[in-house]
Amino acid sequence: MIRRVLAVTVAATVVLSAGVLARANALEQERVTAVAELGTLTQQYHGTTQRTDYLAGAVERAEQDSADRAAVLAVRPAFVTEITAFAAALDGARGMVDTAAHRASALSAQQTVLAEKVNPDTVTAATATVHALTEKVGTEVASVQAAQSAGPGGPAWTSSGPGGYARVRAALDLVGGQGVGLYESSSCAGGNAPACANSNGYIKYRADIVNWSSGRLNWAMAHELAHIYQFRVWGALTSSGTYGSLFGGDPEFLANCMAAVRGYPGSVGCNGEQQAWASGIWVGAVR
Repeated sequence: MIRRVLAVTVAATVVLSAGVLARANALEQERVTAVAELGTLTQQYHGTTQRTDYLAGAVERAEQDSADRAAVLAVRPAFVTEITAFAAALDGARGMVDTAAHRASALSAQQTVLAEKVNPDTVTAATATVHALTEKVGTEVASVQAAQSAGPGGPAWTSSGPGGYARVRAALDLVGGQGVGLYESSSCAGGNAPACANSNGYIKYRADIVNWSSGRLNWAMAHELAHIYQFRVWGALTSSGTYGSLFGGDPEFLANCMAAVRGYPGSVGCNGEQQAWASGIWVGAVR
């Protein structure tokens, strides 16, 4: 009887143990599953967080980029205003001053502005540069106009009028005399010479030459401009033996040859050797 009770007890214990183990296994499986789900959720959370951070950063960068571009666009109209004023200044300076260097600087500033997307200070600096260039061109033009507005003894013209003066001025500018003073006068050789050059660096013309043909007028201005360049090297020129042997010490003959070198030959011909020597005077060289 006792053995049977023990056997029953043992059997019950075995059954109970089996149930406990089964339950333990089930709990372990649930734990493993829960851990796996937690890992998945954690990965999803981190992934979502990273995407959120990325999107937030992208939005912030886009907003900053938009703000930068808006700031650049806000200062561009001022640059356009200045570049327009500069273009007008160039038109006004045509035929009076050399604006090539100023134009190159303005174009460089314009390229800088076109390339700039984020820094308004760059555009502002370029605007100031163009403004300064415009003022410089204006100053140079004013200087030339002041020199042209009145001769040594009065106005730049009298009987030839502004139209006649403008024609002679255009001829002088064409042959390379931009910036050289020009005045109407009847005093050249007592009125016998149609034009003459002064050692102080200006040219006078008689009123009637405004009616000359373009070819003759251009030659006359090239001839007188040649005298201006002769005056700049006068000491060396008059001391040169070659000048005496090639031109007989005659500045008028030399001026004709110098004009021919520039493409404005007069009625007096010059040979190749004379023209080669005369060309040096245009660059201040007395050989």
